[in-house]
Amino acid sequence: MDIGKKIRALRLGNNLTQEELANRLELTKGYISQLENNLTSPSMQTLFNILEVLGTDVHEFFSKEEEQVVVFKKEDFYIKENDALKHIISWIVPNALKYEMEPIIIELHPGGQSEIDDPHAGEEFGYVLEGQVTLVLNKNRYIIRKGETFYYLANKEHYLANNSHQSAKVLWISTPPMF
Repeated sequence: MDIGKKIRALRLGNNLTQEELANRLELTKGYISQLENNLTSPSMQTLFNILEVLGTDVHEFFSKEEEQVVVFKKEDFYIKENDALKHIISWIVPNALKYEMEPIIIELHPGGQSEIDDPHAGEEFGYVLEGQVTLVLNKNRYIIRKGETFYYLANKEHYLANNSHQSAKVLWISTPPMF
């Protein structure tokens, strides 16, 4: 474990300069610099004091955090085809239900449409990657072409339809996760 690097990250996370941290601990800026560069090791009492000033404790400081996965590859996606509605949905972030947003890519074949969503809490955003789609929001219809976006509160019945003769592809994001 790189103790100096963790101390530096905590210090920066608290918006403190080395000098400000040193002053709060009655230490020198040079000593803080040496700690952060692993040129010296603090005594147990000094480490406890540093961690207290930085808003953490020894247990939290030394706990092994699982590295958060931030990049997902095509093999991580879950894909489901719906022949009746003529669409394919790719869930592009695994386990998105545990997050605040749920992004999907929906491919709508000519004459296809998404499931009809009943009104629900939240917001939805979409970006048309290919073709064009019709957003049906309550009784209103909006044509959205490649390169255009849509954004709405999901408190009205809504769905996407492809009324053209070409396939369409949309990046569609819901918050909270609903797909």
